[in-house]
Formats: sequence, C-alpha cells, structure tokens
Amino acid sequence: MRASVYEFAGGRPAFLALARAHHARCLADPELNHPFSHPDQHPRHVERLAAYWAEVFGGPPEYSEECGDHSGVLVMHAGNGDMHDLGRRFVECFVLAADDAKLPADGEFRAVLRAYMEWAVGEVLRYPGDPAEVPRRLPMPKWSWEGLRR
Repeated sequence: MRASVYEFAGGRPAFLALARAHHARCLADPELNHPFSHPDQHPRHVERLAAYWAEVFGGPPEYSEECGDHSGVLVMHAGNGDMHDLGRRFVECFVLAADDAKLPADGEFRAVLRAYMEWAVGEVLRYPGDPAEVPRRLPMPKWSWEGLRR
C-alpha cells in the first residue's frame, strides 16, 4: 500500500516546516504581508496551519479535534472581497515554501501539493461576502495522491 501524502512528505515535522516557510514567504510578500502580520492573528497560527494541512493530507485529526472544521476555516477567511490576485500569490508562496522546507522534490508529490492549494484557495475565494454565507459543519477536506476524496 502506498504511503499517504502526509507520510511521504515526512509527517508532522515536514508540515510544520512547510507552514513556517510559507508564513515567512507571505510576510515577505508586499501584498500578502498585511493579512499575515495582522495583530489579531492567533499566537499559534503556524502550528494550527501545519496541523490543518497535515490532517488534509492524511495525518492525525489534530486540527479538527482542537480547532474546528472546514467551515470554521472558510468563515475565518470570508468577507474580504475579491482576493483573486492574493490567492495566486498565496499559491506561489506555498509552492516555493515546499522548497524552503526541503520537502521531497518528487514531481508527482509537488503536483499534488499545488493542486490542493489551488483548490483550497478557490474554496476561500467562493466566499468574498458575508461569512454567514459559508455552509455550516463542512467536514475537513481529505486530499490524496488522486486529489480530493469525496
């Protein structure tokens, strides 16, 4: 049986390294800097982000047990208007952060990471208006080598 994307990446330490690298890239980006340097940001933002991505890719349900479901993530990012350019920049920072975090350079693995993040950004961009428009109790997305598992 093939390892999960989570296992292939290197488990929790790999996703923590990815979240740290991604956060640093977003802070360095002149457009993404503002939302990532917000004073109200959760003090464990990077760790929570790592737990979220880890769970999405087949890791333990740490995020959903401690922080909530997919709806909560979408509500947190809703109501910011049209952010399509920021979404593109966010994906590029994520892709480059995989290098910074020294994740496996395997082409299929990197394509899976990019495909997930493009999908995830699309999910966030679906709710530019009132956060009340986000459906409640959406389960955590699960992403495999074949993409989103329904």
